Amino acid sequence: VQLQASGGGLVQAGGYLTLSCAASGTFYRINDMAWFRQAPGKQRELVAIIARGNTTNYAQYAKGRFTISRDNAKNTVNLQMNSLKPEDTAVYYCNASVLRALLSSEDPYWGQGTQVTVSS
Repeated sequence: VQLQASGGGLVQAGGYLTLSCAASGTFYRINDMAWFRQAPGKQRELVAIIARGNTTNYAQYAKGRFTISRDNAKNTVNLQMNSLKPEDTAVYYCNASVLRALLSSEDPYWGQGTQVTVSS
């Protein structure tokens, strides 16, 4: 299973970016999908998570500014980020909880990370 993230870049404060992540490979089903981020010198933290049934949860700083969505048919997850702030600068990672077979355990998979830089 591979996760390929894209969409990062440099944007001015107040701007927007959309991150995308596509899962590929052989598996039975993807359950939760999520975006994490890691700023320099800080621990990786959860930004937003979306269940297969589209229930979502956001970090407090992301509420009202970020929107996570997914397409189960395409095995993709997006993160729309609006009103970006310099403190949103980080490497963003997509994450998926994958069932490789019907009766297998759920395993986490990570994308390679995409840099988001917000200038003031």
